[in-house]
Formats: sequence, structure tokens, C-alpha cells
Amino acid sequence: MVRLTRIYTRGGDGGETSLGDGSRVAKQDLRVAAYGTVDEANAAIGLARLHAEAAVDAALARIQNDLFDLGADLCTPEGGGGKPELRILASQVARLESEIDTMNAELKPLDSFVLPGGTACAAHLHLARTVVRRAERLVAELARRETLNPEALKYLNRLSDHLFVLSRHVNDKGARDVLWRPGAHR
Repeated sequence: MVRLTRIYTRGGDGGETSLGDGSRVAKQDLRVAAYGTVDEANAAIGLARLHAEAAVDAALARIQNDLFDLGADLCTPEGGGGKPELRILASQVARLESEIDTMNAELKPLDSFVLPGGTACAAHLHLARTVVRRAERLVAELARRETLNPEALKYLNRLSDHLFVLSRHVNDKGARDVLWRPGAHR
């Protein structure tokens, strides 16, 4: 368990931060950008939760906890630290897939792309989805440069799909989706 007794340390005043293994890197390091964007996605999900009914709120709470696990995974280089490392597991990815399949079975197939909107919850879920996609791009780039837990990238990929399907689910199972009409306003 983490214990925070002091919020500021002054350790980052020179433009560096510590990773989970104790090594120091620049604050603009790709790894820091990746887990920082995961944190941003988590905050966006927190906004969606303000508009969610109980079952959706509970699912999003689990996802927020997973995103802290993912941040811990990404901030600790493989083999670093000497203590057990917290990593995203295949079971966390499988849970997202199962939830996607369950929700998607209740939705009509799409004949158009969906514009972000509909209900307040759906709009916030779309925002979270786009932040997750940005995190996914950063993690994919980091994975090209360094060894990462492959489940981390899979988790982000499924999460963006999950948030898309969940946005449709909270839009009255797609009835309140705002559909793209190509060229409608030329």
C-alpha cells in the first residue's frame, strides 16, 4: 500500500522525476508522458462518473483502479526495483472484453460513425475514450523503444473500445447516439 505523508518533495524542481524503480528521468520522457496521459484518462472517467447510474459507476470505478495499476506498470521499467512489480494482467483485459460483448449484444449495429454527445455521461465517456487513444499511441511508441508488459497496450486498446460501447449503452442503448451525416452541412 502507498503511504503519502508529504505531498511536495521538491525532487522535480529541476525538471526530472523518479520512476518506480528509483531511476530519474526528464519530466518530458516518453514513459512519463505515457503514464501521465493514463492519469489524464482516469480524470476524464471521473467526470463521466458524475453522470453515471449505479451499475455504470461501479464499472467505471473498477476501470479507474485498473488505470492506477496501469500507471504503476508503466512507471516501473521491466526488471527494475528488485521488489514485486505491479503489472496489468490478461484477466483485466479479458474482463473488459467480456463487458464489451455483454453491452454490445444489446445495441443495434451502426450504419454511421457516432459523434461525441447524446447524454452528459456519454459525452464525457467519448472524451475519456479520446484521451485513452492518445495514451495508447504513446504506449505503442514507448513499446517500440523499450520492453513493456504487452498487456498494458492491450488494456488501453480494449478500454477505448469499452468506453465507446459504454457511451452507446448510456445513450439509451444507442437511441440517443448522435450520428455523423457525411456532407450534411456543405
